[in-house]
Amino acid sequence: MTHMLHRTSNIDQKYGVNTLDNDLCFLAMSAKRYTNQAGSGPKMQKILQIAAKHNPTNFGDMIGGNSLSSNLEEILKKVNETSIVHGIFATMEDAVAFVKEVKEADLGISVVLSAPTERAWELVEKTGTMLHTQEFSGGIWGKLEYLPSPEVNDFCTMCGHGMISRYLVEDMIKRVKAGKTSALNASKEIGKQCCCGIYNVNRGKILLETLAKTK
Repeated sequence: MTHMLHRTSNIDQKYGVNTLDNDLCFLAMSAKRYTNQAGSGPKMQKILQIAAKHNPTNFGDMIGGNSLSSNLEEILKKVNETSIVHGIFATMEDAVAFVKEVKEADLGISVVLSAPTERAWELVEKTGTMLHTQEFSGGIWGKLEYLPSPEVNDFCTMCGHGMISRYLVEDMIKRVKAGKTSALNASKEIGKQCCCGIYNVNRGKILLETLAKTK
């Protein structure tokens, strides 16, 4: 189970951009209540330190917050054996470098990667890792009329816990269109709400720039 699967790409499809291919997420955690949980805190910290070396657009931990609202040193202080650490890369090169270094460190901690299927296979091939389990998003079911617009949902679904408000996204889109803030600053403001750190700042910036060109 992962909360990183359900990232929509409506703006990509509508306006002919391609941001989802550069949306490469990871989470790492110990097996709760099993043998590798005890003493795993420093190992979780190590994974986050490795991630921070390879140009993540964001990273974090549910308790310590993300890199947009805190810094690596403060986040690491709060990482413990029950933590789940996260990160997001905007290039395959950075994601590959991260996976290779984590593999070499051999920390004995489970790492889950999330990306479009073809990109996930590419990552596996380039890092010499083995695909253990493959999961797919089944889409969104239920009363879809209560969802925000498809464009806004692209931002909201970059936080798997639903912490990004549709109203904040709508306001940031208006501000960028009006020239009151930059796409980068608006993306960072949106991303601060995702405590885990899997909101892709770079992708958000490109999506905002794309929408700013529309009426």
